[in-house]
Amino acid sequence: MEDIKVAHKANLGVYGARKILAELNREGIRVARCTVERLMRAEGLRGIPREKSRKTTIVDGAETERPEDLVNRKFVATGPNQLWVADLTYVRTHAGWTYVAFVLDVFSRMIVGWQVSTSLRTDLALDALDMGLWNRHRAGQDTAGLVHHSDRGVQYRAIRYTERLAEAEAVASVGSRGDSYDNAMAEALNSLFKAECIRNPVMRPKGGWKNVSDVEIAVAEYIDWFKPQATPRRDRPHPARRVRGEPLGHRSRHRLR
Repeated sequence: MEDIKVAHKANLGVYGARKILAELNREGIRVARCTVERLMRAEGLRGIPREKSRKTTIVDGAETERPEDLVNRKFVATGPNQLWVADLTYVRTHAGWTYVAFVLDVFSRMIVGWQVSTSLRTDLALDALDMGLWNRHRAGQDTAGLVHHSDRGVQYRAIRYTERLAEAEAVASVGSRGDSYDNAMAEALNSLFKAECIRNPVMRPKGGWKNVSDVEIAVAEYIDWFKPQATPRRDRPHPARRVRGEPLGHRSRHRLR
Protein backbone atom coordinates (compact mmCIF):
# COMPACT_ATOMS: atom_id res chain seq x y z
CA MET A 1 0.00 0.00 0.00
CA GLU A 2 2.85 2.38 0.76
CA ASP A 3 4.17 2.13 -2.82
CA ILE A 4 0.73 3.07 -4.14
CA LYS A 5 0.52 6.07 -1.82
CA VAL A 6 3.97 7.23 -2.90
CA ALA A 7 3.12 6.87 -6.60
CA HIS A 8 -0.20 8.71 -6.18
CA LYS A 9 1.36 11.58 -4.21
CA ALA A 10 4.37 11.83 -6.53
CA ASN A 11 2.03 12.43 -9.45
CA LEU A 12 -0.13 15.04 -7.70
CA GLY A 13 -3.15 12.80 -7.35
CA VAL A 14 -3.60 12.80 -11.14
CA TYR A 15 -3.28 9.04 -11.58
CA GLY A 16 -6.03 6.45 -11.32
CA ALA A 17 -5.49 2.71 -10.88
CA ARG A 18 -4.38 2.04 -14.46
CA LYS A 19 -1.58 4.60 -14.44
CA ILE A 20 -0.56 3.77 -10.88
CA LEU A 21 -0.17 0.15 -11.99
CA ALA A 22 1.98 1.21 -14.96
CA GLU A 23 4.12 3.39 -12.68
CA LEU A 24 4.67 0.54 -10.23
CA ASN A 25 5.55 -1.84 -13.05
CA ARG A 26 8.17 0.60 -14.35
CA GLU A 27 9.72 0.52 -10.90
CA GLY A 28 9.81 -3.26 -10.90
CA ILE A 29 6.94 -3.65 -8.45
CA ARG A 30 4.67 -6.43 -9.71
CA VAL A 31 1.07 -6.30 -8.57
CA ALA A 32 -2.33 -7.12 -10.08
CA ARG A 33 -4.54 -4.28 -11.27
CA CYS A 34 -7.44 -5.56 -9.17
CA THR A 35 -5.21 -5.29 -6.10
CA VAL A 36 -4.29 -1.71 -6.95
CA GLU A 37 -7.94 -0.84 -7.47
CA ARG A 38 -8.96 -2.46 -4.18
CA LEU A 39 -6.23 -0.77 -2.12
CA MET A 40 -6.83 2.64 -3.70
CA ARG A 41 -10.54 2.35 -3.04
CA ALA A 42 -9.87 1.40 0.59
CA GLU A 43 -7.64 4.48 1.05
CA GLY A 44 -9.97 6.82 -0.82
CA LEU A 45 -7.39 7.45 -3.56
CA ARG A 46 -8.51 8.22 -7.10
CA GLY A 47 -7.28 10.01 -10.18
CA ILE A 48 -8.50 13.35 -11.48
CA PRO A 49 -11.47 12.62 -13.76
CA ARG A 50 -11.89 14.29 -17.10
CA GLU A 51 -15.03 16.34 -17.55
CA LYS A 52 -17.10 16.94 -20.64
CA SER A 53 -15.75 20.04 -22.35
CA ARG A 54 -17.74 23.13 -23.18
CA LYS A 55 -18.13 23.44 -26.94
CA THR A 56 -16.01 26.29 -28.30
CA THR A 57 -16.29 25.54 -32.02
CA ILE A 58 -17.98 28.32 -34.00
CA VAL A 59 -18.76 27.30 -37.57
CA ASP A 60 -20.86 30.23 -38.76
CA GLY A 61 -19.01 32.91 -40.68
CA ALA A 62 -16.20 30.77 -42.09
CA GLU A 63 -14.31 32.64 -44.83
CA THR A 64 -13.37 29.58 -46.89
CA GLU A 65 -15.02 26.36 -48.00
CA ARG A 66 -14.46 23.33 -45.81
CA PRO A 67 -11.38 21.41 -47.01
CA GLU A 68 -11.57 17.68 -47.54
CA ASP A 69 -11.23 15.40 -44.51
CA LEU A 70 -7.88 13.71 -45.23
CA VAL A 71 -7.69 11.98 -41.85
CA ASN A 72 -11.08 10.30 -41.61
CA ARG A 73 -10.58 9.72 -37.89
CA LYS A 74 -7.33 7.78 -38.43
CA PHE A 75 -4.81 9.67 -36.33
CA VAL A 76 -1.70 7.80 -37.42
CA ALA A 77 1.69 9.05 -38.64
CA THR A 78 4.93 7.20 -39.37
CA GLY A 79 7.17 10.21 -38.84
CA PRO A 80 7.20 13.81 -37.52
CA ASN A 81 5.57 16.64 -39.46
CA GLN A 82 3.27 14.31 -41.37
CA LEU A 83 0.11 15.09 -39.41
CA TRP A 84 -0.65 17.87 -36.95
CA VAL A 85 -3.95 18.31 -35.13
CA ALA A 86 -5.16 21.65 -33.79
CA ASP A 87 -7.93 22.75 -31.46
CA LEU A 88 -9.04 25.36 -28.92
CA THR A 89 -10.19 25.06 -25.34
CA TYR A 90 -11.27 27.47 -22.62
CA VAL A 91 -10.50 28.40 -19.01
CA ARG A 92 -12.77 30.39 -16.73
CA THR A 93 -10.93 33.11 -14.80
CA HIS A 94 -12.10 35.84 -12.42
CA ALA A 95 -11.59 38.33 -15.27
CA GLY A 96 -13.65 36.29 -17.77
CA TRP A 97 -13.04 33.52 -20.28
CA THR A 98 -9.50 32.78 -21.45
CA TYR A 99 -8.90 30.59 -24.51
CA VAL A 100 -5.98 28.28 -25.27
CA ALA A 101 -4.94 26.97 -28.70
CA PHE A 102 -2.78 23.87 -29.17
CA VAL A 103 -1.10 22.29 -32.18
CA LEU A 104 0.02 18.68 -31.65
CA ASP A 105 2.32 16.53 -33.78
CA VAL A 106 0.57 13.14 -34.03
CA PHE A 107 3.76 11.10 -34.41
CA SER A 108 5.81 12.55 -31.53
CA ARG A 109 2.80 13.55 -29.38
CA MET A 110 4.63 16.85 -28.89
CA ILE A 111 2.79 20.15 -28.54
CA VAL A 112 4.61 22.09 -31.26
CA GLY A 113 2.64 25.33 -30.90
CA TRP A 114 0.33 27.05 -28.44
CA GLN A 115 -1.19 30.42 -27.61
CA VAL A 116 -3.34 31.94 -24.86
CA SER A 117 -5.77 34.82 -25.38
CA THR A 118 -8.97 36.40 -24.11
CA SER A 119 -10.31 36.39 -27.67
CA LEU A 120 -11.44 33.58 -29.98
CA ARG A 121 -10.33 35.50 -33.05
CA THR A 122 -8.17 33.95 -35.78
CA ASP A 123 -4.96 35.32 -34.24
CA LEU A 124 -5.28 32.85 -31.35
CA ALA A 125 -5.09 29.81 -33.62
CA LEU A 126 -2.73 31.47 -36.11
CA ASP A 127 -0.15 32.33 -33.44
CA ALA A 128 -0.13 28.70 -32.28
CA LEU A 129 0.40 27.55 -35.86
CA ASP A 130 3.19 30.08 -36.42
CA MET A 131 4.96 28.87 -33.27
CA GLY A 132 4.83 25.29 -34.51
CA LEU A 133 6.14 26.16 -37.97
CA TRP A 134 8.88 28.38 -36.54
CA ASN A 135 10.03 25.67 -34.11
CA ARG A 136 10.24 23.04 -36.85
CA HIS A 137 11.96 25.30 -39.37
CA ARG A 138 14.46 26.46 -36.75
CA ALA A 139 15.31 22.80 -36.16
CA GLY A 140 15.90 22.38 -39.90
CA GLN A 141 12.79 20.24 -40.41
CA ASP A 142 10.68 20.38 -43.54
CA THR A 143 6.91 20.89 -43.23
CA ALA A 144 6.14 20.52 -46.94
CA GLY A 145 3.31 18.05 -47.38
CA LEU A 146 2.26 18.29 -43.73
CA VAL A 147 -1.44 17.58 -43.18
CA HIS A 148 -2.95 20.05 -40.72
CA HIS A 149 -6.21 18.70 -39.30
CA SER A 150 -8.80 20.63 -37.30
CA ASP A 151 -12.50 20.83 -36.61
CA ARG A 152 -14.85 23.15 -38.52
CA GLY A 153 -14.09 26.23 -36.41
CA VAL A 154 -14.02 29.55 -38.25
CA GLN A 155 -10.52 30.30 -36.94
CA TYR A 156 -9.11 27.41 -38.99
CA ARG A 157 -11.07 28.36 -42.10
CA ALA A 158 -10.07 32.02 -42.08
CA ILE A 159 -8.30 33.30 -45.18
CA ARG A 160 -5.18 34.28 -43.22
CA TYR A 161 -4.94 30.82 -41.68
CA THR A 162 -5.30 28.95 -44.98
CA GLU A 163 -2.79 31.30 -46.61
CA ARG A 164 -0.26 30.57 -43.85
CA LEU A 165 -0.67 26.83 -44.40
CA ALA A 166 -0.15 27.34 -48.13
CA GLU A 167 3.03 29.34 -47.50
CA ALA A 168 4.38 26.41 -45.46
CA GLU A 169 3.32 23.98 -48.22
CA ALA A 170 1.02 22.28 -45.73
CA VAL A 171 -2.36 20.81 -46.61
CA ALA A 172 -5.51 21.67 -44.67
CA SER A 173 -7.87 18.92 -43.51
CA VAL A 174 -11.14 19.50 -41.66
CA GLY A 175 -13.38 16.91 -40.02
CA SER A 176 -16.33 16.01 -42.23
CA ARG A 177 -18.94 14.81 -39.76
CA GLY A 178 -19.07 17.72 -37.35
CA ASP A 179 -18.65 15.91 -34.02
CA SER A 180 -15.86 15.48 -31.46
CA TYR A 181 -14.59 12.26 -33.06
CA ASP A 182 -13.57 14.25 -36.14
CA ASN A 183 -10.69 15.71 -34.11
CA ALA A 184 -10.47 13.13 -31.33
CA MET A 185 -6.72 13.37 -30.66
CA ALA A 186 -6.81 17.14 -30.19
CA GLU A 187 -9.95 16.81 -28.04
CA ALA A 188 -8.12 14.24 -25.89
CA LEU A 189 -5.24 16.68 -25.39
CA ASN A 190 -7.67 19.40 -24.29
CA SER A 191 -9.26 17.02 -21.81
CA LEU A 192 -5.87 15.98 -20.42
CA PHE A 193 -4.77 19.62 -20.11
CA LYS A 194 -7.93 20.58 -18.24
CA ALA A 195 -7.56 17.65 -15.82
CA GLU A 196 -3.81 17.73 -15.19
CA CYS A 197 -3.29 21.49 -15.24
CA ILE A 198 -6.39 23.65 -14.95
CA ARG A 199 -8.45 21.59 -12.48
CA ASN A 200 -5.46 20.20 -10.62
CA PRO A 201 -5.61 21.80 -7.13
CA VAL A 202 -1.82 21.82 -6.91
CA MET A 203 -1.41 23.72 -10.18
CA ARG A 204 -4.31 26.11 -9.61
CA PRO A 205 -3.27 29.36 -7.84
CA LYS A 206 -4.68 30.03 -4.41
CA GLY A 207 -8.02 31.74 -4.94
CA GLY A 208 -8.37 30.38 -8.47
CA TRP A 209 -7.34 31.57 -11.91
CA LYS A 210 -7.34 35.37 -11.76
CA ASN A 211 -6.67 36.35 -15.38
CA VAL A 212 -5.02 35.44 -18.67
CA SER A 213 -1.51 35.92 -17.20
CA ASP A 214 -2.10 33.19 -14.63
CA VAL A 215 -3.22 30.80 -17.34
CA GLU A 216 -0.36 31.69 -19.68
CA ILE A 217 2.26 30.93 -17.04
CA ALA A 218 0.59 27.63 -16.17
CA VAL A 219 0.34 26.58 -19.82
CA ALA A 220 4.04 27.31 -20.41
CA GLU A 221 5.03 25.22 -17.40
CA TYR A 222 2.65 22.39 -18.28
CA ILE A 223 3.93 22.15 -21.85
CA ASP A 224 7.54 22.19 -20.65
CA TRP A 225 6.69 19.13 -18.52
CA PHE A 226 4.47 17.52 -21.17
CA LYS A 227 6.95 17.44 -24.04
CA PRO A 228 8.64 14.09 -24.75
CA GLN A 229 12.29 13.88 -23.83
CA ALA A 230 14.86 11.16 -23.22
CA THR A 231 13.31 10.74 -19.79
CA PRO A 232 9.69 9.48 -20.04
CA ARG A 233 7.22 12.28 -19.34
CA ARG A 234 5.69 10.51 -16.37
CA ASP A 235 9.15 10.12 -14.76
CA ARG A 236 9.72 13.88 -14.78
CA PRO A 237 8.35 16.18 -12.10
CA HIS A 238 4.99 17.80 -12.77
CA PRO A 239 5.28 21.61 -13.17
CA ALA A 240 3.41 22.12 -9.91
CA ARG A 241 6.37 20.53 -8.14
CA ARG A 242 8.69 23.26 -9.38
CA VAL A 243 9.99 25.47 -6.60
CA ARG A 244 8.52 28.95 -6.98
CA GLY A 245 11.02 31.16 -8.80
CA GLU A 246 13.10 28.21 -10.08
CA PRO A 247 13.93 28.43 -13.81
CA LEU A 248 11.86 26.15 -16.03
CA GLY A 249 14.88 24.19 -17.21
CA HIS A 250 16.27 23.56 -13.73
CA ARG A 251 14.41 20.66 -12.20
CA SER A 252 15.47 17.64 -10.23
CA ARG A 253 14.25 14.21 -11.32
CA HIS A 254 11.77 12.67 -8.88
CA ARG A 255 11.54 8.90 -9.13
CA LEU A 256 9.79 6.36 -6.93
CA ARG A 257 11.81 4.24 -4.63
